[in-house]
Parts: sequence; structure tokens; C-alpha cells
Amino acid sequence: MPEYHDAMTGELFPSTVEDTTLRRSPIAERTLKAALEIKESDPDAIDFHHAVLCQVGIPRKKTAERVFERRSGHVSVKLEAGELFNGRDWVPYPLPYGTRPRLALVYASGYALRHRTRDIEIGGSLREFMARLGIDDQGGKRGNYQMMRNQTMALAAAKMTIGVQKNGRALTIKTDGPVEQFEAFMNISGTQESLWPGRLRLSEKFYSSLEEFAVPLDPRALGALSDTALGMDIYTWLAHRLCRISDPKGVYVPWGQLRGQFGQEYRLLADFKKAFKLALLRVLRIYPDARLENVYGGLQLRESKPPIERVLSAARLSAESPPGQLAKAAAGALKPLR
Repeated sequence: MPEYHDAMTGELFPSTVEDTTLRRSPIAERTLKAALEIKESDPDAIDFHHAVLCQVGIPRKKTAERVFERRSGHVSVKLEAGELFNGRDWVPYPLPYGTRPRLALVYASGYALRHRTRDIEIGGSLREFMARLGIDDQGGKRGNYQMMRNQTMALAAAKMTIGVQKNGRALTIKTDGPVEQFEAFMNISGTQESLWPGRLRLSEKFYSSLEEFAVPLDPRALGALSDTALGMDIYTWLAHRLCRISDPKGVYVPWGQLRGQFGQEYRLLADFKKAFKLALLRVLRIYPDARLENVYGGLQLRESKPPIERVLSAARLSAESPPGQLAKAAAGALKPLR
């Protein structure tokens, strides 16, 4: 008999996977703290992510490639590395990767929807966002804020094309990247190192599609997973997918399909399964309403409550929206991707 998972003990793969999150470590403590807070109270704020990017994420590891593509079912994302002008020259940036650009996209998407604007201040507001997620802004070349800054700039330079099959039609959204315009401060020398993000403007097409395809997320969960891009991808995928299941029998997803969606970086299926299961155990702790089973050859997904109840999301979003746009903001931003 397959077992439903226990969000607090991780009893999903009890005989096949060592649950390293049970060990005493800063990661374990952060995960358990977030799990308890999520179980006992609502979040003080709500974050949002594009539904397509909940299904097909950007690169998780640094790569020398200049083009990245990921597909899942009826959606596909193509990401191309780009350039930014530093005041004198065009400077090439790598493809954005890891947790930082994912968090930067969540930050930008949430800010845009809450304030009904495509223009987003970075600077100090990005620090506030990191603080809300429980991420310190330590300095140095490998400091969290420095890396967030660098990945935000790589994200601003990148071009993104979204493909969606919807209602029997193939839809291509050429956003030219999530970011249409990017402003940075520089010192008098005008060198690349002097650039510091100041403001960005989301492209109109990306913003419009975000209004239609936004998924509400719990910032406490994002903070708990801020060290694992795979865990963040699994969390956002389940947040988008589980609440849309209508079949009482659930939806079966084989490991081969999961690898195609999440495991392009893994050469062997066995290596991917091990990494996925360990990341999933952490996700299940901070998404306690997720219902799924470990069955032969894959996972069986069951209809579940979303991490953020949609009526709660609508109320919070409406409270921060300009008068006259409340209904449109709540309904548009929370419309599920069919």
C-alpha cells in the first residue's frame, strides 16, 4: 500500500532515503522553524511567481552555455544570456542560475502585482525582501546581497521566450526577457564593477502574462529553501500543480517525466531520484497540505490545498491595490493556468 507523506516526520520514502534534514544543522533548524510557523499562522505577506516558471525553471547551476531551454508538458521556456551597458561598453552576462534569480523574479513579480506597476525599485527594497525571507545580507564577493545583485543583473540582461499550449492553440510569448529596462548606478570610472542595480522595468508582455498566470507563495517557505534551487523548483511546482488536480484518483507522474522537467543536469536517473527525494522531503515539511504518494515508477499527485489560500491571497492583494482595480487585480493575478 502506498503511503501519504507525513509533513513533520518525512515519512514518504522511509525505507529508501536517508532524511538528512533531521540532522542538527542550520538548514535543518531553518526548515523546522519555518514548518512550525507555517502550521501555526498565516504569513505577514504574500509572494508571487509566474505559473510557467513554476513548471519549468531557469538553470540551477552555473553554465558556460548562452542558451537554455526547459520543457514540461504543454509549456516551455527558452532563456538566452544577454548584455548590459556599463556606461562605456556592452558587458556580456552569463545565464542567471541558482536560487538568487529565482528569488529576484519572485520579488519583482510580487512587487509588480501588489503595487500595480512594471517599475520596480531594487536597492534597499531588495534588502528588505531578503530580510523578510530570513536571508542575511553579509558582504564580500560571495555575500548573499552581492550574489543577489549579480544574479539580478544577469536576469536583467537575459532574453526569455515562453511557449504555452492553451485551448488547442500554441502560444509564443516573446517577452525579450522579463526585464524591459534596467537602470544601474556607477562611479566616475564607469567600470563594470561599479554598476549597482537601482531600478528595473518588467516588459509589458511579461507583466501582462504575469497578471494572468501568477501563483501565490508563502515567503517563509521560500526563505527555508533559499539554499536549494531544486527544492525551490519542487515547491513552486507543487504549489501550482496540486490545487489544480480534479481527478479523485490523482495524477501519476513517472520518474522519467520528472527527470525531464527537473533533472537535465543529472546524467543518471538514479542520481536524480536521490537528489529529488531529499529535496522533496524538505519541501513537504514547509508545505504540510501537499498530498502525494510514492508509487511504483513515480509519484501519484493528489488534489491539495495551495500553500496560500486563494481567498486570502485575493484579500491581501486587494488591500494593496489602487481603488477601482481591486477585483481585476485579485481575479487576474490569481487566475490558474489551464
